[in-house]
Amino acid sequence: MDNNFKEGYDFENHWNNAYQKTPVNKLGWYEKESTPSLELIALCNLSKNAQIFNAGAGASILIEQLLNEGYSNLVVNDISSSALIELKNNLENHKNSQVQFIVDDLTNPTELLKLKDVDLWHDRAVLHFFTTQQQQNSYFNLLKKVVKPKGHVILAEFNLEGAKKCSGLDVFNYNEKMLHERLGEDFELLKSFNYTYTQPSGGLREYVYTLFQRKN
Repeated sequence: MDNNFKEGYDFENHWNNAYQKTPVNKLGWYEKESTPSLELIALCNLSKNAQIFNAGAGASILIEQLLNEGYSNLVVNDISSSALIELKNNLENHKNSQVQFIVDDLTNPTELLKLKDVDLWHDRAVLHFFTTQQQQNSYFNLLKKVVKPKGHVILAEFNLEGAKKCSGLDVFNYNEKMLHERLGEDFELLKSFNYTYTQPSGGLREYVYTLFQRKN
């Protein structure tokens, strides 16, 4: 049994500890600029009031960058309340922005079930931590429940040549075909590319970035 699904394993505590013990800019997934994500978001041609959902956002710089670009309807999720507190503190220049923060588990959602009409679902480095069929099914069921027709999905995960562990946890590696199969025929693959991310430590992580659109 993989160590991501040990009986009684506390994922909330795991990620809270990660953000409490290490400065955000030293975490292995920290980005100074979310360039690949922003490039894919630009291809979506979203209105500035489109509902953008960031799954497992942590303290991502992407939220500030989207606010800087004028997007005004952001929903930010993480299982770690510590991560979202850190993110709020990093948005000092956007105190009056309407950002909705939701602490919830993507694989056992409660508050997230209230979401609807999502224009863009964005996930960088979250799905690959869900290593069991049950976790993956819950994730994709939620995605399909909340993303509207013609809505977009960005999934950026460790690719097949990528790391097999991260933050002490096993990961499940993907390519664009595997992601498309999980989303199903209702989604069209618009763009995909492999991307080498350089960690703050200098280590390299191989990702696959994908952009899908739900059919009408």
